[in-house]
Amino acid sequence: MNKPVSIALPFLIHCVIANAEPTHQEHVADAAVAKTILIDSVAFQTVQGHGAVPDLARYYADVLRNAGFSDDDIVITRHQDTATLEAVLHGRVRGKPSLLIGHMDVVAADPADWQRDPFTAVEEGGYIFGRGVSDNKFDVAMMVTVMASLKRENYIPRHDVVLVLSGDEETTQETTQLLAKQYADAELVLNSDAGLGVLSTDRRPLYYLLQAGEKSYADFEIEFTNPGGHSSRPSKPNAISQLAYALTRLDNYDFAPQFNELTTASLRGMALQVAPELSSAMLALLDDPTNADALATLRSDPEYVGYIGTTCVATMVKAGHAENALPQRATANVNCRIFPGVSAQEVKAELERVIDDPEATVKIIWDPLIAPASPLRQGVTDAVRKAVHANYPGIPVIPFMAAYSTDGVHFRARGIPTYGVSGLFQRPDDDFTHGLNERIPVAAIPVALAHWDRVIRELTR
Repeated sequence: MNKPVSIALPFLIHCVIANAEPTHQEHVADAAVAKTILIDSVAFQTVQGHGAVPDLARYYADVLRNAGFSDDDIVITRHQDTATLEAVLHGRVRGKPSLLIGHMDVVAADPADWQRDPFTAVEEGGYIFGRGVSDNKFDVAMMVTVMASLKRENYIPRHDVVLVLSGDEETTQETTQLLAKQYADAELVLNSDAGLGVLSTDRRPLYYLLQAGEKSYADFEIEFTNPGGHSSRPSKPNAISQLAYALTRLDNYDFAPQFNELTTASLRGMALQVAPELSSAMLALLDDPTNADALATLRSDPEYVGYIGTTCVATMVKAGHAENALPQRATANVNCRIFPGVSAQEVKAELERVIDDPEATVKIIWDPLIAPASPLRQGVTDAVRKAVHANYPGIPVIPFMAAYSTDGVHFRARGIPTYGVSGLFQRPDDDFTHGLNERIPVAAIPVALAHWDRVIRELTR
């Protein structure tokens, strides 16, 4: 790993008058610093097993320390080969802290598959390319920059604001569990790994998605076993065929539609933004949640199928032990994204009912964490709306529930209201999260800085 270039000190952070409300134009000076932090961050290969997360944590700590945070304000905690980082901006009065959360780790990337080295950030054509540049190092760099800026201008929030970065969100989330337990008394959590501003293909601002809930991630193993034997003497049942039939039944099955305050608000808001066919389906479901045609329309669209209930899909299969032998075992992994409030045991029972084969064994791979959606707090929605409209006046702010999982689920499970408020605005066709040639638009940086600055001020003034 190449050692990242250090930021020259003192930082070129643009200071503003305390409690002012800068626009994104006023964050252009900060943007150079934030871009450097982001580019440097990518060079730390924070993939599981590489041991680079503690190094990245120390890098962020140096940025904050040079902005005026004391050693006592910053805590780095090792956990096996990863780490967490906490940095507190002290408030005027004692009370429950507000947390700014994100994660320092990234998913793996094979340099042979990429057009550029995934762990050397490259600026090209108005974009910065690199693994983790959007997930989640973009918003982490923005939060670090804004926290440093607030410290330099001696901004004092009403109560403590704590930057809390985990080290294994993409894998076991053990550090997140420890942090959620440690901050179980938090007032609220602002999650940088969720929420999104959406631009059109010609980069016009369309709407902002405020994340207030997420589905629970769960893996189930479906297994069939047979005595096996010589392939020249075929016999039934055949474990592979049994598994194929079971997966076909699951593939043809839809879980019952479900709705809550959050998904209802999402459908109502998105109906004003999408194509006429989808809009009609969303409005029809708001009138009649059992409307079969409307359900079929949304279920046929990967972007919206997750809005209306639990989904399960086969993702891996393993079967047989030799080309000339009958299979003794056939297994499949079925990945489910479970609607808030539904238990893994309920989903397991439904999978067994749908498969309807007494020889099938269905196991929960591990006990998934189930968390409710967060209430749509007026103060939070107002703060996010003001931040969004300061950059892009009048665009809709739409609550939504994510089909994916983030660190936020661990805080919600402890009853802490948690909201995805990322400052990133981008086009859907620029999103290569977890994929090849991950990138973010450079123009998104000053907008994101202004977004985070205003959200923090609005909620802590």
